[in-house]
Amino acid sequence: MTRRFNTAGPCRSGKHYMLAPATRLPELHSLIKDESYFVIHAPRQVGKTTTMLNLAQQLTASGDYTAAMVSVEVGSPFSDNIAMAEEAILDSWQRALTRRLPTELHPPALRGNAAGNKIQRFLTQWAEASPRPIALFIDEIDSLENQLLISVLRQLRDGFPDRPAYFPASLGLVGMRDVRDYKVSAGGRERLHTASPFNIKARSLTLRNFNESEVAELYQQHTDDTGQLFLPEATQLAFDLTQGQPWLVNALAQELTEEIAPDPAVAITPVMVEKAKETLIRRQDTHLDSLAERLQEQRVKAIVEPMLAGLELGYVSNEDIQFVQDLGLCRMDPLGGLTIANPIYREVLPRVLAVTPMAGLPQISPSWLTSDGELDVDRLLHTFMDFWLQHGEALLKSASYPEIAPHLVMMAFLHRVVNGGGTLSREYAIGHDRMDLCLRYGAVILGIELKVWRTGKADPLTKGLPQLEGYLNRLSQSSGWLVIFDRRQNAPALEDRIATELAGTAAGHQITVIRL
Repeated sequence: MTRRFNTAGPCRSGKHYMLAPATRLPELHSLIKDESYFVIHAPRQVGKTTTMLNLAQQLTASGDYTAAMVSVEVGSPFSDNIAMAEEAILDSWQRALTRRLPTELHPPALRGNAAGNKIQRFLTQWAEASPRPIALFIDEIDSLENQLLISVLRQLRDGFPDRPAYFPASLGLVGMRDVRDYKVSAGGRERLHTASPFNIKARSLTLRNFNESEVAELYQQHTDDTGQLFLPEATQLAFDLTQGQPWLVNALAQELTEEIAPDPAVAITPVMVEKAKETLIRRQDTHLDSLAERLQEQRVKAIVEPMLAGLELGYVSNEDIQFVQDLGLCRMDPLGGLTIANPIYREVLPRVLAVTPMAGLPQISPSWLTSDGELDVDRLLHTFMDFWLQHGEALLKSASYPEIAPHLVMMAFLHRVVNGGGTLSREYAIGHDRMDLCLRYGAVILGIELKVWRTGKADPLTKGLPQLEGYLNRLSQSSGWLVIFDRRQNAPALEDRIATELAGTAAGHQITVIRL
C-alpha cells in the first residue's frame, strides 16, 4: 500500500507517513509506571489521538498493561441526562475495547445499574477481571459540560485510591483544554478554574509541534517511498510557514505531492510550497475554519484584536493568555511577547474577519488592470479612493472587530483586486500600532502600511514614514502607500479629509500618503 500524508483522523502505520508518537511526550512512560493520573491538552489536529492510540497499542503489546484509548464524545448530547450519557459512553467503550484488545483482556459486561455511578462501576469490574494493570486514556473529555462532566470527573476521583487492583492503574484525560478550562455552565460561559474535582492529576502535559528535524524526517519518508525529493530549502520554508503545526505540515505536503507535483520525478521547490500555502489559506479547510470560529469568543477577541491592530494588550488574565496558546492560536515568541502561532494562521485570521466586509462589497470593475492584464498602481489608487468615498465608512459597521474595522474593509477591497491573479500578505505585532500589507500581482510588489489616527494622539505620519521605509527595504521596493485612517472623535467629515499626497523618506523612498 502506498503511504500518503494524512489530514483527517488518526494516522495509521502502513497507510500514512507518521513520526514515532511518544517522542513528543517523553514523560508519559514514567507517569504510567508511577500509576499517575494526568491530563494531556493540545489544539485540534496536532496528533493527540494518534499518539495515545499508538501508545496504548505499544503498552498492550509489551505484555505489561491492558492499555486502550476510549472517547466520551458520544455522551455530550446528553448533558442534561447523566443516565443516558453513561449508557452511550459505556456502549461506545465496550465496542472500542472489544475491537482494540485481545479477547482475554476484554472488559466484562457491566453488572448493576446505578445511574451516576456506572462509569466507576464499569472500571472497577474491569480492573478486577483484568490480568494486567489498566492504563486508560479518555479522549474528548472536554466535549462534556456541566453536571455530566463533574459526575464523570468525580467518579474517576472516587475510584482513584483503589488502583491498581480495583481501578485503572494509570489514567489520562485527553482534550483541547486543561482541567481549569472545562465548561461547567450553560453555554460554556464559566469554567472550573481549578483542578477540582480532578485534583488527583499528577501532571498537565501539552503535545508540542514538530521541530525542524521532525518535519524533515516526515518528508524524507515520502522521498524514501517514492523517490520524490523535497529540496532542503523547501522543507525549511514549510517549517517556517507552519512552525511545525502537524496538520499544516501534512496539509502542505499533501497539496504538494498530490496536486501541485504528483509526478515523483518532480522535486518539491520553495515556489511550490508558497503555492500550496496560498491554496490552504484560500480554501480554509475544516481545521482552519474551526480555529477561526474561536475569534468570536470574547476572551480570544480581547487578545487577538489588539494584536491585529498593533496595539498594546490591555489587562488580560494569565488564564486567557494560556487559553489562546492552548488553542494553538498564539505562542510566546522566543524573543519575548505573544505572537500569532505561525505565518499561515497570521494570514487566515484577518482574512476570516474580512469575510463579512467582503460580502458587503459592491460590484467593482477591475479598472486597475491594463489591456495586457498587468496591475496599474495609479489606476488602483484612483479606484480605491472612489470606493472608499462611496462605500468605505458604511462597510466599517460590518466588521466584528471595531479596532481594526478600517483594516478589514481595506483588505476586503484588496482581496477583490488580487482575486485569481495575485496574493495579499500581512505583518503585525503588539505595540507597533500598525499593520503592513504586501500586494503582489505579476511583476508588481506594493508595500502598504496602515495606521490609525486616534483621539488624543499625534498625526501618525511622522512615525509612519520611517516604519514604512523599513518595510519597503525588506521588500526591496523604493515606493509604497501609507494609509492613515482618521478615527478621532472630532475628525472632519470624510469628504473634507479624504486626500492623497506624496512624501519622501530620508533614504529617498517615494511614499503615497492616503488620508481617509
